[in-house]
Amino acid sequence: MDERSPTLSIGLPNFGSWIGADWSGLLDLARAADDAGVDRIIVNDHVVMGRNTDAYVWGRFPTGPEAPWLEPFMCLAAIAAVTSGVRLGTGIVIAPLRPAVVLAKTVATLDVLSGGRVDLGVGVGWQKEEYDAEGLDFATRGRLLDDTMGACRVLWSELPASYRSETVSFADIFCSPQPVQKPLPVWFSGTLNARQKRRIVELGDGWIPIMGATVGDISAGAAQLRRESGREIGVRAPLRPVLGDGGIDLGATMEGMPDLLAAGATDIYLYAATIAPKPADAARALPQVVDAFREASR
Repeated sequence: MDERSPTLSIGLPNFGSWIGADWSGLLDLARAADDAGVDRIIVNDHVVMGRNTDAYVWGRFPTGPEAPWLEPFMCLAAIAAVTSGVRLGTGIVIAPLRPAVVLAKTVATLDVLSGGRVDLGVGVGWQKEEYDAEGLDFATRGRLLDDTMGACRVLWSELPASYRSETVSFADIFCSPQPVQKPLPVWFSGTLNARQKRRIVELGDGWIPIMGATVGDISAGAAQLRRESGREIGVRAPLRPVLGDGGIDLGATMEGMPDLLAAGATDIYLYAATIAPKPADAARALPQVVDAFREASR
């Protein structure tokens, strides 16, 4: 596929109850996405949950605190084993909750085993309880993200590696294997403030706008990033599903694509659970979703 063509990412719910009690359904849906020609599969992250899900500021949180959340890298490793072409993404993983050397090793291993298919989406999350449970200061989460990803970049490119920062330091260590991809794509999620722009320009390859960002926000942010970086920066934008009888209305849904592409989006995100009420029906619909996406992106 032309590298300048927009890509289609499908979010798979590795949490909650939509897949059902048998989590092998997640792998069935991943295989269907691979077979249909979906460009990227996206899974999400919470390590633990506190009771205060009402602290989630982007609407009603999708689960109660007791709901299962499968670990994203374990999910992607299983998905890698049953697919061959689809890229494997996190959207996002809460990077500061993982020690930098452990995160670097985990991601590099997944990239090697998948044949270079990893797209790492990272952010700081929204839940203080996760940081408290690991003895981390929620107030310093931005600094933790900077230092964690700065350290990962060094570990993925230098043998031996040395790095020193406010929160992460090591010297003369070997973290092998390194990723197949040079560099491994890293997408940062969040509001595009000055710190986020610097983070993406210095350490990143893509931006995942904060939930609720308008087309205008995406357009302004994409232009700023490309101007300040002097290179192409990936931009992931969610496509608002228009629902019809029994599932998504593909024609009406794809009408939203031209505005997103004109705003600078390079990757269009659609959540699998909005395609159809049941996972098996969503899997069967994916070829039509891909065809409609390709037609709309011409």
